[in-house]
Amino acid sequence: MRIAIVTFDGFNELDSFIALGMLNRLRGLGWQAEIAGLAPQLTSMNGVGISSQQPLEFANEAEVVLFGSGIKTREVAADAATLARLKLDPARQLIGAQCSGTLLMARLGLLGSLPACTDLITKPWVQEAGVHVVDAPFHAEGNLATAGGCLASQYLASWVMLRLAGEAAAKEALHYVAPVGEKDSYVARLLSVVLPFVTQPQGTTV
Repeated sequence: MRIAIVTFDGFNELDSFIALGMLNRLRGLGWQAEIAGLAPQLTSMNGVGISSQQPLEFANEAEVVLFGSGIKTREVAADAATLARLKLDPARQLIGAQCSGTLLMARLGLLGSLPACTDLITKPWVQEAGVHVVDAPFHAEGNLATAGGCLASQYLASWVMLRLAGEAAAKEALHYVAPVGEKDSYVARLLSVVLPFVTQPQGTTV
């Protein structure tokens, strides 16, 4: 399972790294989540430098594509040349985003009339793109999902696990990363948010 965590300069570490870490808990099942970047070297909003593991075009090949957010996402969303490099297909890929990453999904024409989640700062920009924003942490329909708030990356990761690995494998991975002393309640909370949006038979591929 190839997973692209699409990441740009000025990225929010919580968005990219939480999803990356959680999804790679299923590496034993052949899963591999990687940072796909526009440039070989990326710097986060807090000055953390990292190397991209894959070029941006890796997202076109991956089975799963997740867009994180960042302080420069609006600039990326206005760059037609960059957006043209992304050839995504929700018929064969799971595609998700959080916060300002939702603006990228909107600019790529992926959301259409679907309700979407984002952060409060990005909300008017997403609305300007013609997308209806809902006051919720997570929403998914079919192979598309959006989330709002930095820590909502856990919902996107859980959604991908549930859709493509099934509930048992997802619970095991989530139980591992959950805080000690809160594991059962933490996992139950995550599932209560995401499971209502999982409509395909669990354990199946896209």
